[in-house]
Amino acid sequence: MKRDSDILGKVVRSLRARRDPARLRAVALIGIDGSGKTTQAHRLADVLTVAGLPATYHRNAGGRAWLGRLAQRLGRRDAQALLGNRGMLIVESVLRWLAIARALLGALLTGRTAVMDRYAVCQYASLRAHGGRRRGERLARLAYRLFPAPQVTFLLAVEPGEAYRRIERRGTDHEPIDYLVAADAAYRSLPEFPTFVVIDANRTPDEVTRQIRDHLAAWLPATGCPVHRPPLLAPLPAPAPS
Repeated sequence: MKRDSDILGKVVRSLRARRDPARLRAVALIGIDGSGKTTQAHRLADVLTVAGLPATYHRNAGGRAWLGRLAQRLGRRDAQALLGNRGMLIVESVLRWLAIARALLGALLTGRTAVMDRYAVCQYASLRAHGGRRRGERLARLAYRLFPAPQVTFLLAVEPGEAYRRIERRGTDHEPIDYLVAADAAYRSLPEFPTFVVIDANRTPDEVTRQIRDHLAAWLPATGCPVHRPPLLAPLPAPAPS
């Protein structure tokens, strides 16, 4: 494990050394469950690729969904009932660390922009929302500090009540409204919060896509497909007056 960590450290340092500040190498989309992270991350990877900046989608999940399904097959309510709160947080931290490490390695080897569906800060927010001890977050930060911060981190901000309704509509999992409220507060309490680009995710998916795409316009190639109207998506309607 130490040898693998040393190798990854060398790779990350190499990635930092080779980083061209004018080139977009990593974007992260974060937020509570039901905020639309996965939908927007897939769209963004496609939009960037069509606009001339090849990108790859990476789902940096912590395993809660499939562990929850496993727990139900074993007759338990959810993953926390199976592993306990502390055990679930440890497993989640390890699985997300491995997923991010794999994504960064892939970005280095392929030279493609990494579009991250969740990143390290999601683990810190999860620890806070689940009532994890401060020591647990400190340990997580020590483990995750190896990873460079994405050049842009989008926080998809959605009202917890709206997020709850979306989760119920998709019908594949369930999150208590109390947890969604706690998770929303956790993201906003992080010391990294001032660096996030906050996106109004209460809007339609097309409107959210436009907000993200417009913010990244300066990073995209000056030639090729038009930045604001890539052919992958039809022109989007103007936002409704607030």
